[in-house]
Amino acid sequence: MTMKPQDKARLESIKKTWQQRRQIGENLARLKTKIAVYSGKGGVGKTTVTVNLAVTLAQRGYRVGILDADIDCPNVPRVLAITAKPKYVDGRIIPAEQYGVQVVSMAFFQEREEEAIIWRGPMVHNAINQFLQATDWGDLDILIADLPPGTSDAPLTVMQVLSLDGFVVVTTPQDLAKLDAMRSINMIKKMNVPILGIVENFAGEMFGSGAGEELSEELMLPFLGRFELRKEYRDMSKPTVLTNDLVKAEFDLVVNRILPSLEHLNSENKESSTQ
Repeated sequence: MTMKPQDKARLESIKKTWQQRRQIGENLARLKTKIAVYSGKGGVGKTTVTVNLAVTLAQRGYRVGILDADIDCPNVPRVLAITAKPKYVDGRIIPAEQYGVQVVSMAFFQEREEEAIIWRGPMVHNAINQFLQATDWGDLDILIADLPPGTSDAPLTVMQVLSLDGFVVVTTPQDLAKLDAMRSINMIKKMNVPILGIVENFAGEMFGSGAGEELSEELMLPFLGRFELRKEYRDMSKPTVLTNDLVKAEFDLVVNRILPSLEHLNSENKESSTQ
């Protein structure tokens, strides 16, 4: 029986996707734990949380990397105040490093920082896959993916391809941010990936506080802590945990609450890899 051209093309596409995912799996095999910082709403400070969380973990001796998966608006290098560029050796991307944190971001591959990346979904999908296939992270304890906002193609691609171990969900005190965080949590639940907990950003007199705890109670999820809205974040010369003791204390508290879950995930990954 002769296979129709469209069926042959579909089969080839399935083969290519399977091979690509196998290569990604092999490439990421040396990463102990892979988590993501995520929210359904943009502008809640996911990148700031990601960077300061990563630096706090690195300061404690963990080998940490950040995958800046927000292809359209990549901001991790700016928040991390990184000036080095990734190297390209034998077809492999060697991440740039700052403050003990390895980083790969689309921002490194832009000619101008203010340049708009106007790509449709398939191109964003391909860029994420290229990062996952080609980056040599080495041996990392924790890879943190800074996800784009929303519940559509870009975050879905990372969730499916990266095989994440857990999520940290970011909300702010406003009702709309809380609603969007709930939507993102419902998406994560459909993917059957653990939610490590919720953090509340921009808390304080200006916007109020409490949405993170309310969301945690309503959905029976851990509340990891809150970050106050502080003027010190305006200093972009270094991640704020390195310049302000109050901010450092807030992130230390969140790390203390999240580390048992990370250690548990690491031990589970070890067991599954030996079976």
